[in-house]
Amino acid sequence: MRHLSLAVIVFGLGAAAALAQPQFYNTVDGSPLNFDDAMEEGRDTEAVKEFMATGVNIYNENPEVMAQAEETYNTMCSGCHGHYGEGKIGPGINDSYWTYPQNETDVGLFSTLYGGASGQMGPMWGSLTLDEMLLAMAWVRHLYTGEAETASWLTPEQRESFTPFKSKSGEEDEQS
Repeated sequence: MRHLSLAVIVFGLGAAAALAQPQFYNTVDGSPLNFDDAMEEGRDTEAVKEFMATGVNIYNENPEVMAQAEETYNTMCSGCHGHYGEGKIGPGINDSYWTYPQNETDVGLFSTLYGGASGQMGPMWGSLTLDEMLLAMAWVRHLYTGEAETASWLTPEQRESFTPFKSKSGEEDEQS
């Protein structure tokens, strides 16, 4: 009986750990995402390993990577979403309104980047590494013009020091 109880505890802990891992689904059709298509480069960074295990993007508000995050966003995203996430061809992504509500979470936003969305937003798995996707997401989160309370991706510590994004001109750049 003692061995059976131990087996149940070990199985239960394993099942709980499996449930804690984030689940990634296509934004449009809800099918599970297959990461086999992702580029080999950028799969084994600390940030990708942490994100795949916990759904936490360690690049969010990390000053050590923000220049690289901005460059990745400007190269791959700003043409459609604007330099400040205000929206152009694609929707604005710097405020609390999301075309796809799942994008309020980093797992949801990552799923949209990886698997694509409706309209002209194709899947990015062939254009960006998994690590670059996390960098682009960190810049999108940095561009946020809303209040800290609505930024679910921020840690409690980050919320305490959060300041809504303002462009270099000093004006808030919100979706028109």
